[in-house]
Amino acid sequence: MELWIPITIAAAFLQNLRSAAQKKLQGSLGTTGASFVRFGFGFPLAIAYVAILHYGTGRAFPPLSFEFAGWSMAGGVAQILATLLLVHMFTLRNFAVGTAYSKTEPVQAAIFGLLILGERITLGAVGAIVVGVLGVAMISVARMPLSWSNLWAAMVGRTALIGILSGALFGISAVAYRSAALSLGGPDLIMQAAVTLAVVSTFQTAIMVAWMAATDMGEFGRVARAWRSSTLVGVAGILGSACWFTAMAMQQVAYVRALGQIELVFTFAASIFVFRETITRMEAAGCILIVAGILILLVLR
Repeated sequence: MELWIPITIAAAFLQNLRSAAQKKLQGSLGTTGASFVRFGFGFPLAIAYVAILHYGTGRAFPPLSFEFAGWSMAGGVAQILATLLLVHMFTLRNFAVGTAYSKTEPVQAAIFGLLILGERITLGAVGAIVVGVLGVAMISVARMPLSWSNLWAAMVGRTALIGILSGALFGISAVAYRSAALSLGGPDLIMQAAVTLAVVSTFQTAIMVAWMAATDMGEFGRVARAWRSSTLVGVAGILGSACWFTAMAMQQVAYVRALGQIELVFTFAASIFVFRETITRMEAAGCILIVAGILILLVLR
Protein backbone atom coordinates (compact mmCIF):
# COMPACT_ATOMS: atom_id res chain seq x y z
CA MET A 1 0.00 0.00 0.00
CA GLU A 2 1.33 3.43 -0.93
CA LEU A 3 2.09 5.59 2.10
CA TRP A 4 -0.22 8.46 1.12
CA ILE A 5 -3.28 6.18 1.46
CA PRO A 6 -3.12 5.45 5.23
CA ILE A 7 -1.95 9.01 5.85
CA THR A 8 -5.05 10.33 4.05
CA ILE A 9 -7.37 8.02 5.99
CA ALA A 10 -5.82 9.24 9.25
CA ALA A 11 -6.27 12.83 8.08
CA ALA A 12 -9.96 12.21 7.34
CA PHE A 13 -10.54 10.66 10.77
CA LEU A 14 -8.80 13.51 12.58
CA GLN A 15 -10.65 16.10 10.50
CA ASN A 16 -13.96 14.51 11.47
CA LEU A 17 -12.94 14.51 15.13
CA ARG A 18 -12.04 18.20 14.87
CA SER A 19 -15.32 19.09 13.12
CA ALA A 20 -17.37 17.22 15.73
CA ALA A 21 -15.57 19.07 18.53
CA GLN A 22 -16.12 22.38 16.70
CA LYS A 23 -19.84 21.68 16.41
CA LYS A 24 -20.04 21.10 20.15
CA LEU A 25 -18.11 24.31 20.78
CA GLN A 26 -20.75 26.35 18.98
CA GLY A 27 -22.90 26.12 22.09
CA SER A 28 -20.40 28.32 23.96
CA LEU A 29 -18.57 30.10 21.13
CA GLY A 30 -19.63 31.94 18.01
CA THR A 31 -18.71 30.88 14.49
CA THR A 32 -15.51 32.94 14.59
CA GLY A 33 -14.36 31.57 17.93
CA ALA A 34 -15.15 27.97 17.00
CA SER A 35 -13.13 28.48 13.80
CA PHE A 36 -10.25 30.24 15.59
CA VAL A 37 -9.50 27.39 17.99
CA ARG A 38 -8.60 25.15 15.05
CA PHE A 39 -5.64 27.40 14.31
CA GLY A 40 -4.85 29.16 17.59
CA PHE A 41 -4.56 25.99 19.66
CA GLY A 42 -2.76 24.08 16.93
CA PHE A 43 0.05 26.25 15.57
CA PRO A 44 2.45 25.65 18.54
CA LEU A 45 2.25 21.93 17.78
CA ALA A 46 3.04 22.60 14.11
CA ILE A 47 6.16 24.53 15.11
CA ALA A 48 7.13 21.78 17.56
CA TYR A 49 6.67 19.19 14.79
CA VAL A 50 9.18 21.02 12.57
CA ALA A 51 11.62 21.32 15.49
CA ILE A 52 11.38 17.59 16.20
CA LEU A 53 11.99 16.72 12.55
CA HIS A 54 15.02 19.05 12.42
CA TYR A 55 16.68 18.52 15.79
CA GLY A 56 15.43 15.02 16.47
CA THR A 57 15.95 13.39 13.06
CA GLY A 58 18.46 15.74 11.46
CA ARG A 59 16.23 16.84 8.58
CA ALA A 60 17.41 20.10 7.01
CA PHE A 61 15.27 23.24 6.76
CA PRO A 62 14.33 23.89 3.12
CA PRO A 63 15.09 27.38 1.75
CA LEU A 64 12.03 29.64 1.73
CA SER A 65 11.01 31.87 -1.18
CA PHE A 66 8.49 34.53 -2.19
CA GLU A 67 6.68 31.88 -4.26
CA PHE A 68 6.32 29.73 -1.15
CA ALA A 69 5.03 32.70 0.86
CA GLY A 70 2.47 33.59 -1.81
CA TRP A 71 1.05 30.07 -2.05
CA SER A 72 1.01 29.70 1.75
CA MET A 73 -0.90 32.95 2.28
CA ALA A 74 -3.38 32.18 -0.50
CA GLY A 75 -4.06 28.73 0.91
CA GLY A 76 -4.28 30.04 4.47
CA VAL A 77 -6.88 32.68 3.65
CA ALA A 78 -8.94 30.26 1.54
CA GLN A 79 -8.94 27.68 4.35
CA ILE A 80 -10.03 30.24 6.96
CA LEU A 81 -12.98 31.30 4.79
CA ALA A 82 -13.87 27.66 4.05
CA THR A 83 -13.78 26.81 7.77
CA LEU A 84 -16.01 29.77 8.69
CA LEU A 85 -18.56 28.67 6.09
CA LEU A 86 -18.42 25.04 7.23
CA VAL A 87 -18.92 25.91 10.90
CA HIS A 88 -21.78 28.27 9.98
CA MET A 89 -23.36 25.52 7.90
CA PHE A 90 -23.63 23.28 10.97
CA THR A 91 -26.30 25.71 12.25
CA LEU A 92 -28.35 25.25 9.07
CA ARG A 93 -28.35 21.44 8.67
CA ASN A 94 -27.39 18.46 10.79
CA PHE A 95 -23.73 17.52 11.21
CA ALA A 96 -23.60 14.78 8.57
CA VAL A 97 -25.51 16.72 5.89
CA GLY A 98 -23.59 19.91 6.58
CA THR A 99 -20.30 18.09 6.07
CA ALA A 100 -21.64 16.32 2.96
CA TYR A 101 -22.27 19.57 1.10
CA SER A 102 -18.62 20.57 1.47
CA LYS A 103 -17.57 17.21 0.00
CA THR A 104 -18.04 18.44 -3.55
CA GLU A 105 -14.41 19.45 -3.00
CA PRO A 106 -12.74 16.56 -4.93
CA VAL A 107 -14.32 17.67 -8.23
CA GLN A 108 -13.34 21.25 -7.61
CA ALA A 109 -9.85 20.26 -6.45
CA ALA A 110 -9.38 18.27 -9.67
CA ILE A 111 -10.37 21.33 -11.71
CA PHE A 112 -8.10 23.69 -9.75
CA GLY A 113 -5.27 21.15 -9.89
CA LEU A 114 -5.58 21.03 -13.67
CA LEU A 115 -5.81 24.82 -14.07
CA ILE A 116 -3.09 25.75 -11.57
CA LEU A 117 -0.67 22.81 -11.62
CA GLY A 118 -1.54 21.17 -14.93
CA GLU A 119 -2.22 17.87 -13.14
CA ARG A 120 -4.35 15.41 -15.09
CA ILE A 121 -6.20 12.47 -13.59
CA THR A 122 -7.12 9.11 -15.10
CA LEU A 123 -10.54 8.19 -16.49
CA GLY A 124 -10.98 5.72 -13.63
CA ALA A 125 -10.34 8.48 -11.11
CA VAL A 126 -12.91 10.70 -12.85
CA GLY A 127 -15.47 7.90 -12.56
CA ALA A 128 -14.63 7.39 -8.89
CA ILE A 129 -15.06 11.09 -8.15
CA VAL A 130 -18.40 11.18 -10.00
CA VAL A 131 -19.68 8.18 -7.99
CA GLY A 132 -18.62 9.86 -4.77
CA VAL A 133 -20.30 13.15 -5.67
CA LEU A 134 -23.50 11.29 -6.56
CA GLY A 135 -23.39 9.91 -3.03
CA VAL A 136 -23.02 13.45 -1.70
CA ALA A 137 -26.00 14.56 -3.83
CA MET A 138 -28.14 11.75 -2.41
CA ILE A 139 -27.28 12.83 1.12
CA SER A 140 -28.13 16.46 0.36
CA VAL A 141 -31.71 15.63 -0.75
CA ALA A 142 -32.37 12.73 1.60
CA ARG A 143 -34.56 14.65 4.04
CA MET A 144 -37.08 16.09 1.59
CA PRO A 145 -39.77 14.57 -0.68
CA LEU A 146 -38.33 13.64 -4.05
CA SER A 147 -39.36 16.15 -6.71
CA TRP A 148 -37.63 18.27 -9.33
CA SER A 149 -38.36 21.44 -7.36
CA ASN A 150 -36.88 20.01 -4.16
CA LEU A 151 -33.88 18.65 -6.05
CA TRP A 152 -33.31 22.08 -7.60
CA ALA A 153 -33.67 23.77 -4.21
CA ALA A 154 -31.23 21.30 -2.65
CA MET A 155 -28.60 22.02 -5.28
CA VAL A 156 -28.96 25.81 -5.53
CA GLY A 157 -30.50 26.76 -2.17
CA ARG A 158 -28.67 28.79 0.45
CA THR A 159 -27.25 25.81 2.35
CA ALA A 160 -26.13 24.08 -0.86
CA LEU A 161 -24.41 27.20 -2.17
CA ILE A 162 -22.65 27.77 1.15
CA GLY A 163 -21.51 24.13 1.12
CA ILE A 164 -20.34 24.23 -2.48
CA LEU A 165 -18.48 27.50 -1.86
CA SER A 166 -16.89 25.95 1.22
CA GLY A 167 -15.79 22.97 -0.87
CA ALA A 168 -14.38 25.28 -3.56
CA LEU A 169 -12.34 27.20 -1.01
CA PHE A 170 -11.08 23.97 0.56
CA GLY A 171 -10.12 22.82 -2.96
CA ILE A 172 -8.23 26.05 -3.64
CA SER A 173 -6.43 25.84 -0.31
CA ALA A 174 -5.42 22.22 -0.95
CA VAL A 175 -3.91 23.04 -4.35
CA ALA A 176 -2.19 26.11 -2.87
CA TYR A 177 -0.66 24.01 -0.08
CA ARG A 178 0.62 21.40 -2.51
CA SER A 179 2.10 24.20 -4.63
CA ALA A 180 3.72 25.75 -1.54
CA ALA A 181 5.28 22.46 -0.40
CA LEU A 182 6.57 21.58 -3.88
CA SER A 183 7.99 25.08 -4.35
CA LEU A 184 10.45 24.36 -1.53
CA GLY A 185 12.15 21.76 -3.74
CA GLY A 186 14.26 18.85 -2.59
CA PRO A 187 13.51 15.18 -1.93
CA ASP A 188 12.27 15.51 1.67
CA LEU A 189 8.52 15.81 1.20
CA ILE A 190 7.80 15.23 4.89
CA MET A 191 9.91 18.22 5.97
CA GLN A 192 8.52 20.37 3.14
CA ALA A 193 4.98 19.57 4.26
CA ALA A 194 5.83 20.23 7.92
CA VAL A 195 7.38 23.63 7.20
CA THR A 196 4.39 24.57 5.05
CA LEU A 197 2.03 23.59 7.86
CA ALA A 198 3.96 25.57 10.48
CA VAL A 199 4.10 28.73 8.35
CA VAL A 200 0.46 28.51 7.28
CA SER A 201 -0.95 27.78 10.75
CA THR A 202 1.05 30.65 12.30
CA PHE A 203 -0.17 33.03 9.57
CA GLN A 204 -3.75 31.87 10.04
CA THR A 205 -3.58 32.37 13.80
CA ALA A 206 -2.33 35.95 13.32
CA ILE A 207 -5.18 36.67 10.88
CA MET A 208 -7.83 35.24 13.21
CA VAL A 209 -6.45 37.07 16.27
CA ALA A 210 -6.53 40.37 14.38
CA TRP A 211 -10.08 39.72 13.16
CA MET A 212 -11.40 38.80 16.59
CA ALA A 213 -9.67 41.79 18.19
CA ALA A 214 -11.34 44.08 15.67
CA THR A 215 -14.83 42.55 15.81
CA ASP A 216 -15.43 40.86 19.18
CA MET A 217 -12.88 41.07 22.00
CA GLY A 218 -15.21 39.12 24.25
CA GLU A 219 -14.67 36.02 22.11
CA PHE A 220 -11.14 35.67 23.54
CA GLY A 221 -12.60 35.20 27.01
CA ARG A 222 -15.12 32.64 25.76
CA VAL A 223 -12.35 30.72 23.98
CA ALA A 224 -10.25 30.73 27.17
CA ARG A 225 -13.15 29.41 29.26
CA ALA A 226 -13.67 26.58 26.76
CA TRP A 227 -9.96 25.69 26.74
CA ARG A 228 -10.43 21.95 27.22
CA SER A 229 -12.65 21.50 24.17
CA SER A 230 -10.63 24.11 22.28
CA THR A 231 -7.44 22.16 22.91
CA LEU A 232 -9.03 19.02 21.48
CA VAL A 233 -10.01 20.95 18.34
CA GLY A 234 -6.51 22.40 18.01
CA VAL A 235 -4.70 19.10 18.52
CA ALA A 236 -6.99 17.12 16.19
CA GLY A 237 -6.89 19.93 13.64
CA ILE A 238 -3.12 20.29 13.50
CA LEU A 239 -2.51 16.52 13.45
CA GLY A 240 -5.06 16.17 10.67
CA SER A 241 -3.49 19.05 8.77
CA ALA A 242 -0.05 17.46 9.13
CA CYS A 243 -1.45 14.31 7.52
CA TRP A 244 -3.24 16.25 4.76
CA PHE A 245 -0.16 18.33 3.94
CA THR A 246 2.06 15.26 3.82
CA ALA A 247 -0.35 13.26 1.65
CA MET A 248 -0.83 16.17 -0.77
CA ALA A 249 2.92 16.62 -1.07
CA MET A 250 3.15 12.94 -2.05
CA GLN A 251 0.15 12.65 -4.36
CA GLN A 252 -2.11 14.79 -6.57
CA VAL A 253 -4.71 16.77 -4.66
CA ALA A 254 -7.67 15.26 -6.57
CA TYR A 255 -6.70 11.73 -5.53
CA VAL A 256 -6.05 12.67 -1.91
CA ARG A 257 -9.32 14.58 -1.57
CA ALA A 258 -11.30 11.84 -3.31
CA LEU A 259 -9.98 9.25 -0.85
CA GLY A 260 -10.58 11.80 1.90
CA GLN A 261 -14.33 11.46 1.31
CA ILE A 262 -14.09 8.50 3.67
CA GLU A 263 -14.48 11.23 6.30
CA LEU A 264 -18.23 11.01 5.68
CA VAL A 265 -18.23 7.44 7.01
CA PHE A 266 -16.68 8.74 10.22
CA THR A 267 -19.09 11.70 10.11
CA PHE A 268 -22.15 9.46 10.02
CA ALA A 269 -20.79 7.49 12.97
CA ALA A 270 -20.37 10.75 14.92
CA SER A 271 -23.80 11.96 13.83
CA ILE A 272 -25.44 8.77 15.13
CA PHE A 273 -23.43 7.97 18.26
CA VAL A 274 -22.29 11.43 19.45
CA PHE A 275 -24.99 13.87 18.35
CA ARG A 276 -27.84 11.29 18.41
CA GLU A 277 -29.04 12.43 15.00
CA THR A 278 -31.25 10.16 12.89
CA ILE A 279 -29.86 8.95 9.56
CA THR A 280 -32.26 8.16 6.71
CA ARG A 281 -31.99 5.27 4.27
CA MET A 282 -31.07 7.62 1.43
CA GLU A 283 -28.30 9.17 3.52
CA ALA A 284 -27.01 5.68 4.24
CA ALA A 285 -27.20 4.83 0.52
CA GLY A 286 -25.30 8.01 -0.28
CA CYS A 287 -22.62 6.99 2.20
CA ILE A 288 -22.37 3.59 0.50
CA LEU A 289 -21.89 5.30 -2.88
CA ILE A 290 -19.11 7.42 -1.42
CA VAL A 291 -17.35 4.29 -0.15
CA ALA A 292 -17.84 2.68 -3.58
CA GLY A 293 -16.24 5.71 -5.21
CA ILE A 294 -13.26 5.39 -2.89
CA LEU A 295 -12.83 1.70 -3.74
CA ILE A 296 -13.04 2.48 -7.47
CA LEU A 297 -10.39 5.16 -7.02
CA LEU A 298 -8.00 2.79 -5.27
CA VAL A 299 -8.48 0.04 -7.87
CA LEU A 300 -8.67 1.99 -11.15
CA ARG A 301 -6.55 5.08 -10.67
